[in-house]
Amino acid sequence: MELILKYFPNLTEDQISKFQKLESLYQDWNLKINVVSRKDIDELYFRHVLHSLGIAKVITFNDNSKIIDVGTGGGFPGIPLAIMFPNCSFHLVDSIAKKIKVVDEVVEGLGLTNVKTSHCRVEEINDTFDFIVSRAVAIMPTFVHWTKGKIAKKQNNNLKNGILYLKGGDLTEELQDYKTATIYNLSDYYTEDFFETKKVVHLPLKYKV
Repeated sequence: MELILKYFPNLTEDQISKFQKLESLYQDWNLKINVVSRKDIDELYFRHVLHSLGIAKVITFNDNSKIIDVGTGGGFPGIPLAIMFPNCSFHLVDSIAKKIKVVDEVVEGLGLTNVKTSHCRVEEINDTFDFIVSRAVAIMPTFVHWTKGKIAKKQNNNLKNGILYLKGGDLTEELQDYKTATIYNLSDYYTEDFFETKKVVHLPLKYKV
């Protein structure tokens, strides 16, 4: 928790309270339904929460922004971002039922009112969003294909609507066909070695009917 406050010192009391509750909620639910490895549970704030909030270093979502988290797994990056941006709406989607079960329980335990969840594939979602966020669930061409037609026409933020993707390693080959992509190195924001190769990729996407 000190790490979160180190990099995000202006949190409200409510945000701090919610972030503090995360660990016990995940520990309890992970004993029943394993969605996060034991090592990662022990380093939840470091490997999951702070990593998810890398997106909040790249963009401050304006109020009323709509964000979908595709392949949310145990709720990352969606839940930390929903705590950080309480006036935005988040739709967390995963095709694995037990993961959405845990997400639902954590959302309820935190009292988050700006999160909805769906147990399905993103292709089944009939809605558009300002941003699509995710943590490396597929290579970019595959992910772009999955999320086709999900970007809203109206622009509400400084960054153009599109994908915000948490990725690691050398992305040269994967992004060679995406000339408009911008790579933000998380090592520019966080000093810990874990983030040395971690990145946020912003890929603006045009609205398509």
